[in-house]
Amino acid sequence: MITSDRQYRNFDFETKEMRVEGQAVTFENPTLMFEHDGMQFYEVISRSAFEQAKIDDVVLVIDHKGKPAAKTKNGTLELRTSESGLFISADLSKNATGRELHEDIENGFYSQMSFAFTIREESYDKSTRTRRIEKIDRLYDVSAVTFPAYEQTSISARSFFEEESEKELMEIRQREEKRNKLKLLLEIERSIK
Repeated sequence: MITSDRQYRNFDFETKEMRVEGQAVTFENPTLMFEHDGMQFYEVISRSAFEQAKIDDVVLVIDHKGKPAAKTKNGTLELRTSESGLFISADLSKNATGRELHEDIENGFYSQMSFAFTIREESYDKSTRTRRIEKIDRLYDVSAVTFPAYEQTSISARSFFEEESEKELMEIRQREEKRNKLKLLLEIERSIK
């Protein structure tokens, strides 16, 4: 199920026989997530983000919905973290959905994936405009997506970064208003003298 509290991100994958393998997340790699009025906003996923995350019931689906092609609970989907990121490996031979997905991947209909998660802990560095995902609460799915920039990814990312952009623009406007008021007061004072 796609909900507004989950975060979605893209990643590449490749196939081997009836398996799908790929790196779902790259740790400590600043990624441009949003750009507004010439300001760029980034996101970094911490190397320790998955240490306490709930990842025991994750599914591999298409476009973040539908019948699972693989699942961690039955052993057809495996997740593994390393120093550099989170990797997935899925056996797509166990059901019709998986076999159909494998055929679609082989034929080039899907070449990238996304993952859906909720956040337990995050921080934001205003000076670098970087959101840091410190701890992921739960990983819901890894998903083959129709387009590399999955629509929900953009919506989720933009909602956070638009808010930060609006805050920063508001602060800039407030500083400009104060500066203009000071200039006006100085001009009034000079004209009185």
